[in-house]
Amino acid sequence: MPDQLQELKTRLAQISDLRSAASLLSWDQETYMPPGSAQVRAEQLATLEGLAHQLFTSDEMGRLLEDLSGIVADLDPDSDDARLIRVTARDYTKARKLPPQLVTELARTTSAAAQVWATARREANFAMFAPHLEKIVDLLIQKAEALGYDDRLYDALLDEYEPEMTSAQVEAIFAELKAEIVPLLQAIVANLDAVDDAVLHREFDEKKQWELGLELLQLMGFDFERGRQDKSAHPFTTAFSPTDVRLTTRIDRHFLSQGLFGTLHEGGHALYDQGISLALDRTPLCEGASLGIHESQSRMWENLVGRSRAFWRFFFPRLQAAFPDQLADADAETLYRAVNKVKPSFIRVEADEVTYNLHIMLRFELENDILERRLKITEIPEAWRAKMEAYLGLVPPDDAQGALQDIHWAWGLMGYFPTYSLGNLVSAQLYEQARAELPDLEARIEVGDFVPLRDWLRERVHRHGRKFTPAELIERVTGRSLAAAPFVRYVQQKYGELYHL
Repeated sequence: MPDQLQELKTRLAQISDLRSAASLLSWDQETYMPPGSAQVRAEQLATLEGLAHQLFTSDEMGRLLEDLSGIVADLDPDSDDARLIRVTARDYTKARKLPPQLVTELARTTSAAAQVWATARREANFAMFAPHLEKIVDLLIQKAEALGYDDRLYDALLDEYEPEMTSAQVEAIFAELKAEIVPLLQAIVANLDAVDDAVLHREFDEKKQWELGLELLQLMGFDFERGRQDKSAHPFTTAFSPTDVRLTTRIDRHFLSQGLFGTLHEGGHALYDQGISLALDRTPLCEGASLGIHESQSRMWENLVGRSRAFWRFFFPRLQAAFPDQLADADAETLYRAVNKVKPSFIRVEADEVTYNLHIMLRFELENDILERRLKITEIPEAWRAKMEAYLGLVPPDDAQGALQDIHWAWGLMGYFPTYSLGNLVSAQLYEQARAELPDLEARIEVGDFVPLRDWLRERVHRHGRKFTPAELIERVTGRSLAAAPFVRYVQQKYGELYHL
């Protein structure tokens, strides 16, 4: 049996290498690839993804897993080997349901669509992207039908990113959030002038912003010997191994928050990827527990740390030294209040903590309508504008600030967006636990010492990779199941104080 376990690990390592090569090509596509290479790159990605799928779904892999299933009961249930067999068997069962040609076609189609999306977004032209999205949706429906589902088509895709979560559970969470957040937002809107963010909209040299971002990553504990930061149209993080993690950001000369918080956000993802145990490398366990758990790390660093008063007491002197003229009339409290201004906005990644979840609810509803064919692709921009007006009181002036603002659909990532809101909830629940176990955490952040938090997260969350389901991990770390209450307490206390509610 040990020989069979080693054979499984060898096969999984080969598949991991193929997928890492595909991920590297995708990273290059978003950062340095010449635009004229799009078609060839689509074929390269299709080949690699198709090969990885064929190897993973082979009959030989199935026989190995069947033989190894007999030893799982004799292993420590929390051991790497027991978890590897169980997780691989789950993935194998799902992957066997997908025809290889569907996997290849999805890779080819989304690679080409990503290039078209970038141009369409620049030109604010949804019609340019629509035919590609139409094809992607067709393929995703085929994928969902192949995977199977008990209740709704969306469930099959959601499970890809948030294992064991259903649309009904997401809707229940969103209903709970709406009940608390909408009244809070209404109270804040009645007193919007209590917070001014004009200081963020001055002219800030891009090179200096970039250098400050690199400094923050280093302070957070990001290892530049095992990773790097670049620029892209839409910030993202990708990992080929815990020893090679790439993140990107984008910088706006006239809006300080975009580059700063983009770096903190993606830095949270990158720390998770770098913190996974090397013992899990080149296996299906060398990933985050789910996208919601992954998002909890980015939202924690971006918001609970980066938008805290303690952080700005530390960081403001550095920022002012870089921009003495722009910030001559400001202090740490000015910046703390500015970065926490609540203001309904068009762009999700620039949304404040109070309105952010409304952006996710909008997309969740649209995706269900699209996948269940209640909404035609050509009708998306108008439906987007209608929901934006209903939820946020805003009507996007063009498609770039509306339905084209995110690259996720071009990447074929429907069923993905709810993980952003789940990440908000998990981040608050984990941070509440971290503060209980690290009573001097705020004091450490105030002097720029982020190591205690990073090490706590590495021990409790990061090193486990995908060994535990999201529900198991949350229960192990906090002693409770996922709940909206910690997040609600956090925003009510913070914004109640900021807006004198």
